[in-house]
Amino acid sequence: MNRIPVVLICLQAFWLSFNLTSMWAQESTTNFDESKVPDYTLPDPLTLLDGTKVTEAAIWTRKRRPEILRLFTEQVYGKAPGRTEKVRYSTVDSSDALNGLAILKQVDLTLTQGQKELTIAVLLYLPKNRTSPVPAFLGLNFGGNHSISNNPRIRLNTNWMRPDKENGIVDNRATEASRGTAASRWPIATVIKRGYAVVTAYYGDIDPDFDDGFRNGVHELFQQSGESARPTDAWGSISAWAWGLSRIMDYLETAAEIDRRRVVVMGHSRLGKTALWAGAQDERFAMVISNNSGCGGATLSRRCYGETVRAINESFPHWFCQNFKQYNDWEVRLPVDQHMLIALIAPRPVYVASAEEDRWADPKGEFLALQQASQVYRLLGKEGLAEQMPAVNQPLIGTQSYHIRSGKHDVTDYDWDQYLKWADRFLKAR
Repeated sequence: MNRIPVVLICLQAFWLSFNLTSMWAQESTTNFDESKVPDYTLPDPLTLLDGTKVTEAAIWTRKRRPEILRLFTEQVYGKAPGRTEKVRYSTVDSSDALNGLAILKQVDLTLTQGQKELTIAVLLYLPKNRTSPVPAFLGLNFGGNHSISNNPRIRLNTNWMRPDKENGIVDNRATEASRGTAASRWPIATVIKRGYAVVTAYYGDIDPDFDDGFRNGVHELFQQSGESARPTDAWGSISAWAWGLSRIMDYLETAAEIDRRRVVVMGHSRLGKTALWAGAQDERFAMVISNNSGCGGATLSRRCYGETVRAINESFPHWFCQNFKQYNDWEVRLPVDQHMLIALIAPRPVYVASAEEDRWADPKGEFLALQQASQVYRLLGKEGLAEQMPAVNQPLIGTQSYHIRSGKHDVTDYDWDQYLKWADRFLKAR
């Protein structure tokens, strides 16, 4: 387990309070007026850096895709290392759940690098009456595995957590009162009945979500003694969480219960950004879901609507690499924009979801980014996305899917209903 000195916890409580105040102040002065969106020109995903047009799928795969991936790595999310020297998978519990509908399985992924270890506690809900390996939804959670269900067998996470007394987090630690507090975002029984497994892990097991100078979590695992200042393209927390998703995917490839060819990676908010980056890098993920991911996720940075590059870098300086900060108030200088991140997922299915009241995440910008990625999907033989943004609660379902639902920044039953229909269309047919 990761242990954080008390002084850091105290400092971090102050830092979180300061940044929440900063976010509220920013939102009060942020642009929410469509008429004030600046004119912008998006980088062309189908033009190489030397000016050559990409007209064939082979050129995209061989040249342009690696070029874009490198730009996002160096300028936005940061370079992550490869696998650790050693990994150990230990099943610590396997029991009936949901009145016999499912099997609850808890597995520790212990990663070793030199003399250092990190453990990611993975939770699986598996259909009990399966006759063959099943497809799965994989996503990280915000409050510990115990927060997604009231099942008392799920171990209470003991790692650092963001302050949230309302949901049972006291002194940056989970309490019994935090059990099941995020259950509304994880309709496990519904997913199981449709024939899918649910796989999750607490994102803080991978990297604590505060600006600790990258001295804890997986960053510390790879820290060299006496190492000087971090490179400006070193990985931030989003890159670390995405790296963790790939390490969980490594495990799923060994799990007999899971069909490794049919794993959907998903995430909400900052974990939606993470899911997109994980899906862009790791082509083992069959499908990718971004739920209300906003700036640094699915929405176009150049629109400067809602949360901006400056706002996100100032509130959460640990999420991205240092190079990304040079684009504060200079989004026009970015060599990429988020439509190109979505294009990296092509030709695999991708779903971007927005919420009507979530103006901070810029729903229109999320739709436009998905739409602008269509040219790459078409080049690779897939249908593109409709040109007109759909009405609220009128989803567009295809290889590129989108909906904007009524309500706020959250994951709801409505969202899951669409994701399951979409997954049925592409995964059940395999």
